[in-house]
Amino acid sequence: MSVATITKPASIAAFPSASIEARLRDDLLKSVISDASLKGIPLPADAPSQSATSIQIDSLVVVSLLCAIEPILGFELKDSVVQAGGYSSVNKAVENLMPRIETAWQKHRSKGSKK
Repeated sequence: MSVATITKPASIAAFPSASIEARLRDDLLKSVISDASLKGIPLPADAPSQSATSIQIDSLVVVSLLCAIEPILGFELKDSVVQAGGYSSVNKAVENLMPRIETAWQKHRSKGSKK
């Protein structure tokens, strides 16, 4: 008779930077493309150019997009991670959000290790 052992999944050892950034970029680009289409704003054809294009991204839209990365992180992010007033491009949003999300992740991990 064999005995199976159930183990808890290992916690993430390092900040999942690549996964977070990829998901943020994808969701932000989808939002920008949709908004530009509704407003009749022409966008470049390729994703890197679209990411650099100056177009206002509302902070409330970004807050709603954070829900998509919370499962990757394993905890809920506070709205304060998002810059009030929004962002002027996808690249600016990612540049601002990534260090803030990583800081929140580090705080969450250190809080968990104290328990």
